[in-house]
Amino acid sequence: MGLSYEEFNALFTRFDHEAIHLEMRDSYGTEIELPHMAKWAAGERDDLEWLRDWCDLVREGVRNGKSFRRVHVVSEPLSDYQRWSHSIMQPHLDAGSEVRWMPRRHVSSIAFPGNDFWMFDNHLVVFHHYDGNGRNIDFTTSTEPHDIELCRNAFDAVWGKAAPHSEYKPA
Repeated sequence: MGLSYEEFNALFTRFDHEAIHLEMRDSYGTEIELPHMAKWAAGERDDLEWLRDWCDLVREGVRNGKSFRRVHVVSEPLSDYQRWSHSIMQPHLDAGSEVRWMPRRHVSSIAFPGNDFWMFDNHLVVFHHYDGNGRNIDFTTSTEPHDIELCRNAFDAVWGKAAPHSEYKPA
């Protein structure tokens, strides 16, 4: 089943315990992020105010006992996008997200789904679909046991080996 962007965003207020996210692309072309990344590339300061709504949502969820965990599987040296992403992670951490980084060269024997995903409470997987330039073009969902198991196993395998954000030093 496909989801609109609004339906996808609403899921972050509807889960009970845990939201996990596995990101596997080296760059993304999200319309929200690109202007901010351009500022970074030009050496301009960004107050990161545009992250406030997300960070407030995470902060509220964490206060209510919810967990938000994310792993970035990245090629090294990092792409410009991932260098920028690493540089703006502190507001996410301050809000209560747990973030880890995993060099791609260490995941060759881990079975991954074909797309990035968010999984909510080990019940619902939302796969992200991107065009060749990294622009999100669709979300699809699954509650199929095989998909849940594949995504859970992939996330757990990477999470256990990945470096916490504070310890990851980009090559």
